[in-house]
Amino acid sequence: MSPSERSPKPISILRRWNVLRLILVALLGEIALATMNLSTMPLYLRDERHFGEGLVGVIIVGFLLSEAVFKGPFGHLADRIGPKKLMLIGPLLSVGTATLSLFVPMMNAAFGEVAIFFVLRLIDGVGSALLWPALFVAVGSELGDHERQEGLSYLNLCYMLGLALAFPIGGGANDLFGSKAAGLILAAVLFGAAALLVAFCVPDSKPVHHDDEAAHGQFNLKDFATSLRQIPQFLILAFVTFMGIGFPLAIFKLFPIDQFGWTESKVAILIAPGALALALLSVPVSKFGERIGRIKAVHVGMLLCVIGLGVISSGAFVPALRLWWILAVGAIPIGVGFLLAIPAWMASVSEIDPRRRGVNIGAVMTAQGIGAIIGAPVGAKLYEALQPVGVNMGLGRDFGRYFPFVACGACILVGFLLGLKILHEPEPAPAVEA
Repeated sequence: MSPSERSPKPISILRRWNVLRLILVALLGEIALATMNLSTMPLYLRDERHFGEGLVGVIIVGFLLSEAVFKGPFGHLADRIGPKKLMLIGPLLSVGTATLSLFVPMMNAAFGEVAIFFVLRLIDGVGSALLWPALFVAVGSELGDHERQEGLSYLNLCYMLGLALAFPIGGGANDLFGSKAAGLILAAVLFGAAALLVAFCVPDSKPVHHDDEAAHGQFNLKDFATSLRQIPQFLILAFVTFMGIGFPLAIFKLFPIDQFGWTESKVAILIAPGALALALLSVPVSKFGERIGRIKAVHVGMLLCVIGLGVISSGAFVPALRLWWILAVGAIPIGVGFLLAIPAWMASVSEIDPRRRGVNIGAVMTAQGIGAIIGAPVGAKLYEALQPVGVNMGLGRDFGRYFPFVACGACILVGFLLGLKILHEPEPAPAVEA
């Protein structure tokens, strides 16, 4: 074959403006979401609004609840009307909620104040549910079958990178201006930047039309009930595991500030490098999972998470292990395990029944969301209520602070054991005789 007849070398995904602009939207959106809901909101509610940790957990549930409820329908809607409108409306909603959070009247944590913040977080969840499924639809439609998995893995990279940058950006702003409100203002600016990028740089795309409703990702309670009958073990595994993930969710940033006396900037400085490293590893770790097999990747990933949580949780019972570097050591296998297990887990779910791929993924995501919704307020309440219990037990207030990680580890361990029982490599197809 002559050089002129050879196929041209494909252009790298990250060098294509049509995909890169969507990745930039995802990165800005995730930095903004994590800055508001993980880096700023728990501290703002506790330290400036004087809410107890239990109430903080309840309010964060508002975000998780609406995000879980609306992701499926909005994914379907993105197929029907095209993703741009949803990608624009989602960040604009969150500009409003971040701004309005600053003007809620102070009522000494009375019901009205709590209810307003809960409703605002519900709207936040709607914004996230509008943005992320639309991004997946948009990126998927820009790429061919052979490169779609790689392209979608960059959205996972944006998720991890957003978490890595949210803590130094949000915490640094709060420390610089001496107010937790600074992080909310910054989040509003970032959401606005994402909306402007969508408005002026992302063209409208044609809606996707399928004869099969399941191909749209449409999902409802009837579908969930059907999947509950057909794949109950998978839904139980998803529920238990993500309930564990939910336990430390609301107190993730409160813990190092309370336990080690760190400032927000110090939390950011120590967390950001590890999160950034995990973000950069997300694509190669995902590819490694493909090489060893999806089921093995889920098992190994969950085992790594169990080991890491065991290291961290030891501080609840052994005072000598209540050291920040023990926390850092335990976080390493958790991060790698997360990167290895989650993509492989979702790929495994998609292969259970190709005819019901969208429905089963929707059912599993619903079970995961329900688990996190239950785990987050329970973990926050345990954090608050078990600190005096730890004093009475002679273990100090530290016991209560560490206990959400103990509960998380227990759930992940149960999930790991359940995964060993129900997840198996498919049997090879029998050879066909000539």
